[in-house]
Amino acid sequence: MNPIHQLFFRFSTVVFFISLWSIGASAMAQTVNPLAADPRAARAGGAIFRAQCATCHGADAKGISSIDAPDLTLMWSENEIADGNVFQTIKRGIPGSIMPPHGFPDPEIWMLVAYLRSVAVAGTSRTIVGNAARGEQLFSENCARCHRVDGNGGSLGPDLSSITGRRSQDALVNSIREPSASINRRYRPVSLITQDNQRIQGTVKSEDAFSIQIMDTDQQLRGFVKSQLQQINRETSSLMPTFPMQVLSESDINDVLSFLQSNRGRRPSI
Repeated sequence: MNPIHQLFFRFSTVVFFISLWSIGASAMAQTVNPLAADPRAARAGGAIFRAQCATCHGADAKGISSIDAPDLTLMWSENEIADGNVFQTIKRGIPGSIMPPHGFPDPEIWMLVAYLRSVAVAGTSRTIVGNAARGEQLFSENCARCHRVDGNGGSLGPDLSSITGRRSQDALVNSIREPSASINRRYRPVSLITQDNQRIQGTVKSEDAFSIQIMDTDQQLRGFVKSQLQQINRETSSLMPTFPMQVLSESDINDVLSFLQSNRGRRPSI
């Protein structure tokens, strides 16, 4: 596309949204995004997001852990959230946090909402067929030491209270069978070698140029000065064990996922 055509396209897109704004200004107070049906809204919102929001939330909208900016692709996995809620959060900010209010024109905020919808993680919408009561027992035996559900369990791994709202059933099965294939950056495995040759394994919780804080495998938070460590090894294998068919059958996993789905919404995952 030559520069004249590019300029024309941008101008026509702006004119379209200005026209839409002038026609439907009253709709901006509603909970449903008035621009949701037009794909140009998400594209324009993506450009705004990368220019204005990516510094804190990352170019992929998945957040930046070092400043505790949340993963925005997970917003719609929470219960009762509507486009209008996201609109108001962008507009008003979050008091007491690093999220400021934004003075964008309302149509631009709706474009941002459309973009965030377009990159949102899809969860499991259909009912998972399984025995939830048996799944709770299996979860207690195999998972609860490291994972929490409804406020109960360990903290070494992710809270799974609303996991079926964020991940598809196939993705969850893959995470159980091959946990090292994709490791959440908040649970990056590491092993430290101290000056007295002690090896400490855990997950990185915070780190800067001089120090590192981990949660060790006993689920204790521990801090270390890097200059006092012999080695810091970034591991590629998850601390979570694999669960082959011999350990958990397909039916077993369906029972566990059915249990997790039955708890969805009781307590939002953190």
